[in-house]
Amino acid sequence: MFLENTVNHKEQFGWIEVICGSMFSGKTEELIRRLKRAQFAKQNVEIFKPAIDIRYDDEMVVSHDSNEIRSTPVPAAANIRILADTCDVVGIDEAQFFDDEIVAVCNDLANKGIRVIVAGLDMDFKGNPFGPMPALMATAEYVTKVHAVCTRTGNLAQFSYRKSTKNDLVLLGETEEYEPLSRAAYFKAMLKEKVKHIQVKDPKEISKKPEKSDE
Repeated sequence: MFLENTVNHKEQFGWIEVICGSMFSGKTEELIRRLKRAQFAKQNVEIFKPAIDIRYDDEMVVSHDSNEIRSTPVPAAANIRILADTCDVVGIDEAQFFDDEIVAVCNDLANKGIRVIVAGLDMDFKGNPFGPMPALMATAEYVTKVHAVCTRTGNLAQFSYRKSTKNDLVLLGETEEYEPLSRAAYFKAMLKEKVKHIQVKDPKEISKKPEKSDE
């Protein structure tokens, strides 16, 4: 459970909160919930997202269930450092798409007394740690891992399985491209994909030996 930090005005430092999980796990929904609470408390809040994320809207951060909050799209993490300098709370969505400088940016903001809330995928579609997310999770005061529901087993899902054959690491998509899977379902799906690509030679061809030359 996430417990919000008790503000000690004698300590002029902020903190970092990371919300991570698979596709369709509610990461953005939780990010928006925390940011709207801060706005309701009359805090100065700014939200940022990578400029490449235009799935739902060019400027809004939108969750899968259509909850939304206005944001500023930025092409690089360095832009956040400049734009968020006077904020009380900074929200960052889809952090896995940012360059590695996002880690230093988040820590610099926290060291200035800003509460930084970051949401992103912890693993890519291959099941590997995604971009700067591991470093963000390591340096954060709070890490919340949320889960989706596996579409094949009904169990908790922590893997984002890509249904398409595209192999690009960054591929924006929704249910037509991805589905959340549990460990067991993901393992079986990946094994099935490997079997598809195994080349099996005809036993008759293998048994044939090349004829020896008379020379």
